[in-house]
Amino acid sequence: MTWSEMQPLLSDACLDTLFMVGWSTVYAVLGGLPLGVLLVLTDRGGLLQNVMLNKVVGAVVNVGRSLPFFILMIVLIPLCRVLIGTSIGPSAAVVPLAIGAVPFFARLVETAIREVDHGLVEAAQSMGGGTWTIVLKVLLPQALPPIVAGLTTTVIALIGYSAMAGSIGGGGLGNLAYVYGYQRFETGLMLVTVVLLIVIVSAVQLLGDLAVRQLSRRGSSRSAPPVRLRLPWSGRAAGDAEALALGKTS
Repeated sequence: MTWSEMQPLLSDACLDTLFMVGWSTVYAVLGGLPLGVLLVLTDRGGLLQNVMLNKVVGAVVNVGRSLPFFILMIVLIPLCRVLIGTSIGPSAAVVPLAIGAVPFFARLVETAIREVDHGLVEAAQSMGGGTWTIVLKVLLPQALPPIVAGLTTTVIALIGYSAMAGSIGGGGLGNLAYVYGYQRFETGLMLVTVVLLIVIVSAVQLLGDLAVRQLSRRGSSRSAPPVRLRLPWSGRAAGDAEALALGKTS
């Protein structure tokens, strides 16, 4: 197969992969972020302590994470037909991708929020901050760098899942590699597909690392404001102390 024949196939497959990963990432954030926050708030000692609810939500998340993605795709075929009208194609593949990514990202969010210094929460409570004020003003801003790092990990996992979804007609680069590389023995096309997946994963990891680095720098600059020390003396004594200090430095 020549490059002119490969190019349109690769372009369409890349767009399908980006479509699946993009929408499933959106749904993973919309579902996993509040779920992870809920796991922290309802835990023992949390702001909304509810042990029973925490165990139920934790069990649901654990079940969602424990299912192999290939089995999850097969189990959700009837649901895809109900929601999308078909069980093949990129739109249908978004359903299992999103459902598989939500519990995965929720645990990463939970871990990130648990790393926040509890003293900041206590300080916000002492100033009269309510539960959602603490969540929006303290927990999420402080945990934002590890949350972004977790999101990067989730996106990379979704890229791998989307390639796996191609084996059952999900479309994208995985389907292209399976149909042309495996069934039609187009080794060149399969190698190009592998290289494209590596490039996409590397780009996502690079962008995620840059975002985490920038957020960490901003957080450190905000968390360490300049401190002004006042001399405990007044009047002439203070002036003498300052003059003495200037004399030593000079």
